[in-house]
Amino acid sequence: MKTLNRRDFLRTSGAAAVFAATPGLAYSQVVGSAGPFDDYRALVCVFMFGGNDSFNMLVPNTEAEYGAYASSRQNLAIPQNDLLEIMPGSSTIAAFGLHPSMGGIKGLFDSGDAAFVTNVGPLVEPTTKDQYMNGSVTLPPQLFSHNDQQDQWASLRGNVPSKTGWAGRMADLIQSGVAQQQMATNASLFGANLFQSAEETVAYVMGPAGPIQFEGFSTDPNNILFEQREAFRRVVEAQYGSVYERGFAEIQRRAINAADIVTAAIDAAQPINAAFPQSQLGTQLRTVARLIAVRDRLQMKRQVFFVATGGFDSHDNQNDNQPGLLGGISDAITAFHEATLELGVADSVTTFTQSDFGRTLTSNGDGTDHAWGGNQLVVGGAVNGRELYGSFPLLEIGGPEDVGGGRMIPSTSADQYAATLAKWFGIPEIDLDVVAPNLDNFAEPDLGFMIT
Repeated sequence: MKTLNRRDFLRTSGAAAVFAATPGLAYSQVVGSAGPFDDYRALVCVFMFGGNDSFNMLVPNTEAEYGAYASSRQNLAIPQNDLLEIMPGSSTIAAFGLHPSMGGIKGLFDSGDAAFVTNVGPLVEPTTKDQYMNGSVTLPPQLFSHNDQQDQWASLRGNVPSKTGWAGRMADLIQSGVAQQQMATNASLFGANLFQSAEETVAYVMGPAGPIQFEGFSTDPNNILFEQREAFRRVVEAQYGSVYERGFAEIQRRAINAADIVTAAIDAAQPINAAFPQSQLGTQLRTVARLIAVRDRLQMKRQVFFVATGGFDSHDNQNDNQPGLLGGISDAITAFHEATLELGVADSVTTFTQSDFGRTLTSNGDGTDHAWGGNQLVVGGAVNGRELYGSFPLLEIGGPEDVGGGRMIPSTSADQYAATLAKWFGIPEIDLDVVAPNLDNFAEPDLGFMIT
């Protein structure tokens, strides 16, 4: 007899009741329908390309646990007296410390607006060290590979190829409920990406400072290049017989219209006083804040933004480079949260981090190598903050989570992490396994770090 999973149960209970009450209603109209929404919510993904050494970002600060950490990390350990102490509400480890460059995040954590999800990473199913060593568990392919693990975080594909990302699948699920929006649900300020790729919806890709106008055109009627722009518009708005010509024209037409609408909205946005750092990430997050400021003008109800920064592949010079990298993350995210407070939407905007993978506890002499599980940060007014979620590992070489060289087996899956965010975003429970395909393999679909 087949065992019902969560999705099957919901379909055969709540969905069946709808069918009984509404004869002739198509099944597809029940499953996967979300919205229309009467509130605004946005998710902001901050991706740290290269693999963040997050066991220096969040460090156990009690005597025994810090001792294991310092012994494993060797010359890369943060001196205990330099750590910025934080006190989680209910962690089994009483005290932790943040990297000394992350004062802004300490302030957000202490105020209850930030939390950490610990030792999280791509998994197909719960995995123990014994199962890993004897090959009795299904693993994501190509562990420790940059491109493959970036794709794992973006798509949650497990060991099944996927051309869509979990943000793209969310946009597909809610598209009928946000049809009035004048901008795509998904927007990237760091190029096209798998995370926002979808079957039916299209992400809007812009530059770090906003929409990119067509080169050689002008929106100023007094500029000679304005007529070239209008001539191009007439070309793409013409009627064509070939399906390929029509498809190409539609893409160009959509790009022109989106750039016009979004640029005009941003130009009309209220000034934002939050002091963003003059960095790549700071510029992107400032633009996100400006887009959120014009959400009503663009009739936006749901948005997912993708921003990113690099430099985290710390094989060399980690002690020199890490303070600036983590300080840059802290300063940009803190400024962005201040902007959401200024705009009155802090409870409606959640920022979260992702990275290729964690890094080895062991030093290679001047840095660290590719690993697996790591810690991620979640910030926003709707976060159940001042807390750690998941199981923080013993940072000991050869310990129960170490599969070699201080590579930690994740105790929490990226699917659980994504599903918790998706549920807050408004995805019905029945569709969470569309967003996170391996979710049913884990006992806790909701990690509890969001107020829903």
